[in-house]
Amino acid sequence: MSTDGNKKQFWKRNTAKVPGSIQHVYGAQHPPFDPLLHANLIKAGNKPQMTPGGKPKKATTFQEFESITSDAWDVGDDDDELLAMAAQNLNIEVVMETANQVIENHSKQQEKQRQDDADTSELEDREEEEAHEEEVEEQGEEGEESTPEVSFACEPSPLSDGRLVKSLSEAPIGSPKVEKGDASLHRQQSLPHRPTIPMVARIADQNTSGTPAMTEREASRLDKFKQVLAGPNTDLEELRKLSWSGIPRQVRPITWKLLSGYLPANTERRESTLQRKRQEYFGFIEQYYDSRNDEHHQDTYRQIRIDIPRMSPECLMLQPMVTEIHIDIPRTNPLIPLFQQASVQEIFERILFIWAIRHPASGYVQGINDLVTPFFVVYVFEYIKEEVENFDVSSLQEAALRNIEADSFWCMSKLLDGIQDNYTFAQPGIQRKVKALEELVSRIDETVHVHMQQYEVEYLQFAFRWMNNLLMRELPLRCTIRLWDTYQAEPEGFSHFHLYVCAAFLVRWRKEILDERDFQGLMILLQNLPTMHWGNEEVSVLLAEAYRLKFAFADAPNHYKR
Repeated sequence: MSTDGNKKQFWKRNTAKVPGSIQHVYGAQHPPFDPLLHANLIKAGNKPQMTPGGKPKKATTFQEFESITSDAWDVGDDDDELLAMAAQNLNIEVVMETANQVIENHSKQQEKQRQDDADTSELEDREEEEAHEEEVEEQGEEGEESTPEVSFACEPSPLSDGRLVKSLSEAPIGSPKVEKGDASLHRQQSLPHRPTIPMVARIADQNTSGTPAMTEREASRLDKFKQVLAGPNTDLEELRKLSWSGIPRQVRPITWKLLSGYLPANTERRESTLQRKRQEYFGFIEQYYDSRNDEHHQDTYRQIRIDIPRMSPECLMLQPMVTEIHIDIPRTNPLIPLFQQASVQEIFERILFIWAIRHPASGYVQGINDLVTPFFVVYVFEYIKEEVENFDVSSLQEAALRNIEADSFWCMSKLLDGIQDNYTFAQPGIQRKVKALEELVSRIDETVHVHMQQYEVEYLQFAFRWMNNLLMRELPLRCTIRLWDTYQAEPEGFSHFHLYVCAAFLVRWRKEILDERDFQGLMILLQNLPTMHWGNEEVSVLLAEAYRLKFAFADAPNHYKR
């Protein structure tokens, strides 16, 4: 270190010019710079270095720099203010206030636009209704009587040209009512009122259209499943063909166990296999679970204990404005009683901890906890007939609970064996799939791709969760279970076919995406897609489109590579 007291150290007198010196950055994570608070720093940075004679000091030569760099890491009195700034904690209140303000401003703009559209449509509708009433009165005065041969559920809708249509599906695309209905789809709260559907109950046969629980066709499909399963050696290929279009609730538990490879096709070996695998799992519990608080495992267990209660939305509340757009709030509400039960949370903790211990290459990663849920719910249905949302699992016998826990563990393990590179260090599997999704969308719908590029929306910002959680955060649980019926039946369903499902899912919201004209609007939409009222019909259409994309691109990858 230089001992010359008359010369100020190089690192202390040129802090404004040294590469890598502290510069002030403004953004969402940093509050505005306060000139009063840091007045001395501003003066030091802006004031030119002067010699005692009043002339600007000559620039330091490289030889001088080389001779006095030994004090580069010296902490002197002049550095206290800089170190204090660097060590200053992030003001979370300022950050949340800024984020809430952005969301509030965007919501106000959208609400104003919707109000203007609603006022215009209401005025047009009123004029049309008046014209229609006048026409009906004229017809009544003429005494014309007509009896329709067919009755329709919906009232006839008059158009601007005076022509009547039987339903909105026959109306021209540009008609005001249709435009109004389509425009409302891009916000959850503006969806039309539809029949209330339990989140999980009747998951195999409940559609959004309110069709009967068991139609003749569904009864016939159930008989086909029972015939295939009744044989001494189940034909797994035939079972996959039947399962692709959905599995009836009554046979879903045994079918999932067979398709996942947990149970053998031979009927005589199934019971002994179940007993052996269940005993093996609880052997792991006895061997490893007591070590959860050891130094090597306590971080894993602590993270699991943090994530399990998050399946209840009450633990996700940050700020009131944030929870209004949080995707988990509306979609898991009916499941709150189930996942708040202590016995259920303990089951999930044991499953996830044992899996993490047995898979050190990846360990526990946030998101894996979601993948236990469908297996757990499906295997609970093996022992109950009522709705599962408010079911008290403690009312089940202990043996049944142990069977559900062990079966859920082994089937989740089978699933993760095929996608484990999604959860290893840096999650390379997800990185590759997101990149492949971007390339695929750029080929099948270039308009959507360019639109997102225009507003600087990166696929990783929204599709990472689609790959990490297998769309579980985007769909109601009943739809996830129906989706997994097909994934179980499709070769590499959870890895390869899932890519095409994500592409079809994104393009499904083409109109809503193109209607958004800023980054905030696009991100809010993509993280809160209006699927609350989806059922089997919507999932079936999505899967059909995904299969079409797979058929066109899977065996010809150069089709989607530029």
